[in-house]
Order: sequence, then structure tokens, then C-alpha cells
Amino acid sequence: MEPIGDITNPEALDPVSLGFMCGLEIHQQLATAKLHSRMPSELYEYKSEDIPSDWPRSTRRLRASRGEGGATDVAARFEQRRNRTFEYVQPPNAGLIELDESPPRKHDSEAVDVVLTMAALMDAKPIPNLQAMRKTVVDGSNTSGFQRTTIVATGGQIEAASNQVGIDIISLEEDSARKLETKRSDLGETVVYNLDRLGVPLVEVATAPDVRSPEHAKDTALALGRLLRDTRRVRRGLGSIRQDLNVSIACGDRVEIKGCQDLDWIPRIIRLEMARQLHFYRLANELRSEASLPPLSPDREMDSKPVENRVHLATSNRIPFDTHELTEIFSECKSEKVSSSLEAGFSVLGVALPGFVGRLGKKIADENEVQLPRLGRELASAAKLAGVAGIFHSDELPDYGIAASEVDSVRSALSLSEEDAFVLCVAPRWQGELALESVVYRARRAFHRIPKEVRNVVIRKGKPEDGTTTALRPLPGGARMYPETDVPILEITPDRWGSICENLPLTAHERKERLNSLDLSTNQVEAILNGEIDDLLFEGIEGPLELPPKAWASALLDSGTDKPNALAASVHLRDQGTLTREGAETLLMESTEAPVEQLVSWMSSESESRGFVPADTSSIEEAVDAVLSERADFIEERGMGAVGPLMGMVMQKLGGSADGKAVSQILRDRINEIIDNDKRKLS
Repeated sequence: MEPIGDITNPEALDPVSLGFMCGLEIHQQLATAKLHSRMPSELYEYKSEDIPSDWPRSTRRLRASRGEGGATDVAARFEQRRNRTFEYVQPPNAGLIELDESPPRKHDSEAVDVVLTMAALMDAKPIPNLQAMRKTVVDGSNTSGFQRTTIVATGGQIEAASNQVGIDIISLEEDSARKLETKRSDLGETVVYNLDRLGVPLVEVATAPDVRSPEHAKDTALALGRLLRDTRRVRRGLGSIRQDLNVSIACGDRVEIKGCQDLDWIPRIIRLEMARQLHFYRLANELRSEASLPPLSPDREMDSKPVENRVHLATSNRIPFDTHELTEIFSECKSEKVSSSLEAGFSVLGVALPGFVGRLGKKIADENEVQLPRLGRELASAAKLAGVAGIFHSDELPDYGIAASEVDSVRSALSLSEEDAFVLCVAPRWQGELALESVVYRARRAFHRIPKEVRNVVIRKGKPEDGTTTALRPLPGGARMYPETDVPILEITPDRWGSICENLPLTAHERKERLNSLDLSTNQVEAILNGEIDDLLFEGIEGPLELPPKAWASALLDSGTDKPNALAASVHLRDQGTLTREGAETLLMESTEAPVEQLVSWMSSESESRGFVPADTSSIEEAVDAVLSERADFIEERGMGAVGPLMGMVMQKLGGSADGKAVSQILRDRINEIIDNDKRKLS
């Protein structure tokens, strides 16, 4: 049965009837040393222009190598053709291993234990012998041309929104280098990377295609994120966790979507991908009908390889790759983009797309300002993979400063009929050729199901533009993986696995229940859980100082955890009544971390010698009464507004030794009494 659904209303598409399938891949940085070098996992949040001048730089080009089976991965082969040079910035936490000039060390034991703990929490089964693999990556993000990844466990499950989601694979891998900028020239591109992130350990969790709906995908991502954080051994902050979505519908095919940082966007991103796949299935059958070719089945499982080979041959003949030099036509062009490019020595190249008039489409948005799927955008996305800024196509022209007369001249130069479309590219000739080759290939693919590929969420100003995606590279195949011979196989013994299972961390629910047993507010409980400081809280409560829960919780939330021992000592002394609030703040700033017993002794001594011991209540009352008698007129004039100014006078009279909270309370009570007495006299 033909799939039903209006692509202009993605929210109304029915996942069940469309044969929706979805799985997630979660990548989470671990809070350990780098995986194979033991260098610190410190990130330097520098922009390209802020990089210190004394950081070394090196330049390389990468090529794709054959996998163990003798084949070259399709994604790697494509990347190699992009004619790019890579420049690597070497920060203090990147050494010879990060530069691929020294063999890697064995797996970091701590990182392995963290991932094994995650596997146990997901009820997965560990791999007895861990074999690191090389995964071919030649986009420059790995200096070696590959990423090291190790499968740690398989066959787990989690619960998300009361539904079980299978966990296929749990892996431990190296994070990639961080891209700083891309510099373009006539000779090609130079991509600049910072090596600070390269080698930071990542856990990758790949679910089974058990996600039931776009909304369930969000629930699954949330559940996985919470479970990983339960270990308390993952990094926090922007970019520390990344979600990839594997999405398909029956009439489409698997697409991997990267860049889903904001979980709230996941349902929309998925629904827009469903609409995109549905649109291009229908377009393929329209094109096939016009060309008298067999239609696509509504179910990709019914595809016939001989039929698709026949269609491939027919479309290759129908849409030849034949670029035309068209620069002269645009010598007087009013388009600023075109004229400035020609001044830079670029060429205008064009290709014909027979029978595609009206098929490329114009930019149209739905009621939510989301761009509707159209082939022209897919062609532009394909061209941009070659590094060009974009393309012009005939369905949108004349426009953008390109005149009707220039459009007519192009149609004449390409010998086009009324049914034929064309695409223009303005770029260095080598780059334009590569871009238009990608355009022609994608146009031919329009007769087939959508290509299996990796796509990126379109980002503008740090967040999704509208939830749409753009092509990144072909979907990698099995040819990209081969064994890493420099890293020894790691045996996971039954004793090691047993110890992991016997010492699992508390779950989020268990942590909340433990906090609810204390006399804390709901806001405090939530803040403590979000800050992941509940273990530290209980260490103080159950430790030798036996800190009062409410005061210790408030101190941790107010002052942070940079100096936990010093903070604990100050809370203890304040609770004992031997240190003022102001004195605690002063000594905390001056302190360095040391054993808590040593800090208690030091703060006690400093409190006595520097007058930080709280005055007794009678002394405070005497000082308050003295100040009030001196400033009776001020109280009459300002009422309770006199508290602030008089507070300083009282503290000065006490020599700074009193607890500010106690002084404030007594001062308020006394002023209230004066005001009440004055009111009674008037009545």
C-alpha cells in the first residue's frame, strides 16, 4: 500500500503506518585521562584567533587505506577527493601519541572500568577479550587517519517511558580533534584542528531500532543520559554528550543524523526526516513514470537489484556528467556573489539536468517557518561537500542578481529543451568540477530511494535553524574497520566483572530517596542532584565532623566544591559557635586544601587571634542598645530602613567579632519594639 501523509504537515505523519524505525547512538566523554596517552583530558576553549603563538603546528594530508577485506570505505574515498590539507595545533595536553608519531599505550584502566560499570547498569554482557579496532576517518579529525574504538559489551537494555529499548553495542573509543576553522584558496582547503580533544575517552552506546516514535526517541536519549551520569564519571558541559539518530521509514532508507545536541529538538528533527524520505520516494516514482521505468515498491525490502541496476544504467545515460565553461556569459553579471568570484579568478561551470524543470523547486516554508523538502536543496548540499559555498539552479532563476538574458544564454549554450533544468557553480575550476559531479550523482539518485548517508542538523547561531538537515558524507560501510595491532588485547576477567557488578553506583532514584530522608527543601534536593554533590554531602554528614545536613547543604550550594575540606571545617566551627559568618568567609578564601582536622585546628586558632569568635548575645544586645540611643532621630526618620546603615555601626562597635545574622535579628527586633512603642504613644 502506498504510504499516506502530507509532507507539509510533518507533525501529523503516522510512524506506524509509514514503517518508522529508529535507533540512537549516544557519545559521552568520560572524566578520565586520555584513552591511549594518559594525557589530561583538559579542553582549551580557544577560538582560532586566540591560540597562543608558542603552541606548535604541523601540516598533513591524509589518504584512505584499504580495510582488512581489501576494499576502501566509500566515505573515506569521498573524503580523500576533497583536496584538503590539515593543520594541527598542539596544546599542552597533546604529545607524540596525539600527533601519531609514537605508538599508543594500552587502554586506560579507569576508562575501561567506567564503561564496564555502564554496561552492568544496562544489564549488558561484557566481551571477554577487548580488541581495539581502527575505524578509517580521513576528514582530518584524527591525525592517524583512523579512530581507535573497542567493543566492550553487547546485548543490554534500558527502560524509556515504560518501554524496553535494546542496547546492541557499548564501545569505548577516542574522541576526535576539534575543528577551529576552514581556510579556502584556489588550490584547495586547509582545515585547522585543535588536538586538545583528540584521545579523550568516549563511551558510545548504540541502541537497537526499538524507538517507537519521534517522542520516544527523546525519552530514550534522556534515559540514557541519566544512566551514564549515574556513574558520576562522565564529563559535564556543552559538547560532552552527543546524540546521533538512525532514522528510516519503509519507503526510504537508513540515514544517520548528527548534531542533535538539544533533546527538545529530537522529535521535530525526526519528523522532518520522515517527511523528507516520503517526499523523495514520491519524486522518484514520478521521475520513473515519466522515463517509463519500473516504480519503487513502498517497502525497500522488496527492491530488486537487477531492476535497480537497470534504472541506474538508464539514468546514467539520461543525465550525463558533462560540465560546460560558461564564465563569458556572466562577464557583466550584476550579482555581487558572481562578480566578486570572477574577480578572484573563479570560473562559472554548468551542467544540464534533462527532464528536471520544476523538479528542483523553490524555497518554501511551512507555517512553522520550516523549509519543505526539495531536490534543489539536496543538490546544493551535495555540492557543498566539495567545499563550495553553494549553487544556482534554473528553477530559482532569474534571481539573486542573475538576469533573464543570462539564463537564456545558459540554456542556449547547454542546448536545453523546455523540460530541461541546469545547475551553475561558481568556484575554482577543480572544485567546481567536483561539486557538479556530486550534483549529477545526486540527481541520478533522485530516481532511487534516498541515499544512505550521514547528515548534519543545520545549525545557526549555536542551535538548530529549523530542524532540517544537510548531507555530510556517505554512510560508512564495514570496509572502514580493521584491527589495531599496536594496542594489546585486554582480558576482562570474571573477578574484574564481578567486582564491577558488586559495586554499582546508586541510581538517580536511589540518590533522590537518600536525600529525601534529610531535612532539606525540594529545591535543595534538586540542586544537589543536578550538581552531583550528594556523595560529598553525605561524606560531611557521616564523617568525623558530623556536619548538620541543612547547614552543610546550604554551604555546598552557596560556596561550591573547590575547597570541600576547608568549607566543612568552617561549617563545623560555625555550628559550634566558635566562628562568625564573616570570619568563615575570610578564612575560607585564605585557606588551601589540607586534611580537615588540620583545617579545623588552623581556623580555630585564627578565629581567636583575629577576633572572629562570635560575641555572646548579651554583648550584642549592649552594642545594639548603645547605637540605637545614639541614633534615635535616625530611626524615627527611616523606621525599618535604618537597619542596613546601623548594622555597620553595631559591627564596628563589636570589633567584627559578632555573627552578622545574630546582629541583624537583634537589631530588627529592637527597632520593631521602638516603632511599636511610638505607635502606642500616638494612639
